[in-house]
Amino acid sequence: MRKLMYCISFLFLLSSCKDSEKQLKVEKPIESPKAEFSIVIHGGAGTILRENMTPEDEAAYKAKLEEAIKVGYEILKNGGSSLDAVEKTINVMEDSPLFNAGKGAVFTNAETNELDASIMDGKTLNAGASAGTTIVRNPINLARAIMEKSPHVMLSGKGAEEFAKEQGIQIVDPSYFFTERRYNSLLKIKETEKVELDHDDKTAFYDPTIKDSKFGTVGCVALDKNGNLAAGTSTGGMTNKRWGRIGDAPIIGAGTYANNNTCAVSSTGWGEFFIRAMVAHDISALMEYKGLTLQEAAKEVIQKKVPQLGGDGGIVAVDKNGNMVMEFNTAGMYRASMNDKGELYIGIYKD
Repeated sequence: MRKLMYCISFLFLLSSCKDSEKQLKVEKPIESPKAEFSIVIHGGAGTILRENMTPEDEAAYKAKLEEAIKVGYEILKNGGSSLDAVEKTINVMEDSPLFNAGKGAVFTNAETNELDASIMDGKTLNAGASAGTTIVRNPINLARAIMEKSPHVMLSGKGAEEFAKEQGIQIVDPSYFFTERRYNSLLKIKETEKVELDHDDKTAFYDPTIKDSKFGTVGCVALDKNGNLAAGTSTGGMTNKRWGRIGDAPIIGAGTYANNNTCAVSSTGWGEFFIRAMVAHDISALMEYKGLTLQEAAKEVIQKKVPQLGGDGGIVAVDKNGNMVMEFNTAGMYRASMNDKGELYIGIYKD
């Protein structure tokens, strides 16, 4: 009888374990299937309203965003690296007067153009950045050269320009960056002696004479077929900035961050606040330390942390599984994404 009771107890215990195992299997989170590759870009966030945008301007922005992201998409599709995709995609936007980067950079108080950029490799956590350059056509190229060919992370001003020359990076006369609309924006702002963010609605961009002024830091994040993440950001900074002001774009962890364990992020917004919040790294840290998804982490930082400090702006990001996020707390953000199926999304306004 005792042996029979032992057998019954054992069978009951075995059955309970199997039931528990089934229950555990049911409750285990279902992970998102990993995408082969993904790419997301931004061309700046801010007060981008339909009523201030002509149909021609809207079409121009959409066309340039599509042109830029398809450059990176083709690189990724053909097995190229995320770093190459990020750099070449940003080059397209740097060469366009539509965005506040490269050719379309805004003017400083001294009526010059001072450009910043950064790039980061999620595989190695290596990074490069340049700040305050005035003659480098494509600052993102310089940032990558600093990452790969120097022992440093950030170079600035004349030293960065000297390094660019040594590396054979294209140098241009400062007049290359002159655009009439950007210059007119500076003159208008100088009348009021206010420092204006390139996206700010509180000053000159509501003035009807310059409401069509172009603005927008540019950035790109990508995941390649080898599972490597990369991020890059390029900007002309603030209109009417002084004293060699540098924003978040060249700051690793604020404007740019990439880590194969979590995500790649590129920021656009009020740089002073994005530096204080360390926006790009904070999103990665929330994923790594608290187990948040990319979407949850981005919302936490962009919709709560940054506004609480008094700042605004947005980010584009992609995680290690290829999930893409475009999060912003402003009226709009120039943005586009493409997945491994070739599906293209382009957006400008919040809705």
